[in-house]
Amino acid sequence: MSESIVGIVSALKSEASCLMKLRFPLFKIARIAPRTRLCLGGMGGAGALKASQILHEYGVDVLISFGVAAALDDKLIPGDLVLPEATYCKGRKLPVTLEWRERIAEMLPSYLTVVGGTLADTQSPLSSRQEKLKLAEETGACAADMESAIIAEFAAHMDLPFIAIRAIVDPLEFSPPPVLLDAVYADGTVNVVKLVSILIKRSVSFKTLFHLGMGMYAARSTLSKVVETTGLGFKSELTDRSHANELVLGQGEKHMAEESGNDNNDTEIASSR
Repeated sequence: MSESIVGIVSALKSEASCLMKLRFPLFKIARIAPRTRLCLGGMGGAGALKASQILHEYGVDVLISFGVAAALDDKLIPGDLVLPEATYCKGRKLPVTLEWRERIAEMLPSYLTVVGGTLADTQSPLSSRQEKLKLAEETGACAADMESAIIAEFAAHMDLPFIAIRAIVDPLEFSPPPVLLDAVYADGTVNVVKLVSILIKRSVSFKTLFHLGMGMYAARSTLSKVVETTGLGFKSELTDRSHANELVLGQGEKHMAEESGNDNNDTEIASSR
């Protein structure tokens, strides 16, 4: 069985920083390990789909959705890890590669809270307890994000192994205020001028920002622990991808041959095509 080329899609720079320290633009491919590539797609399904397509064209043959999620279950708190057994999008469930998912779950330290279940898709950030409860009722999901189901749908269409690794950033009872979206770019970085304006107008309190920051800190700590435990390849070399070999043969061989002499480099940025 040949080794997989792992493609990781993240939305936010704060998520990607758990995988590498070098900052890079949206829709560029970062070579973060000899057989692992990372692409930042920004918030939302459109960017996640574009990033998935770029990675697949580059020669990637397994996909990971890596980042944070909102809790739809009151038992989940910031820092809890969601390794879903399915994603929910457009009225249907899409599976993950369970063998791969279970292998990662078994490796993680016992002090991490790890849950399975369903990860729901949401078209926009959930800004209230009521919105979260409604989505939970409609989907049966324990958590939600804006990218994973879209990546799962692409992976299913291309017959690629797929898993989602998502840490809870905000609990059921606390959500980011909608007004904050005006001060946040697609990659999660902050427009300082707009943020200061929002604070001056008291549309958002410093206490709210503190809670958001603590939630992201807890989520990033968990994601970093997953990377530390499993490695940047996420044990994908053991994943059966024989069903996907034909998909990547014409597309990936040229790129892999070009890079075969560069495997000693830890980080490399490549332009998307």
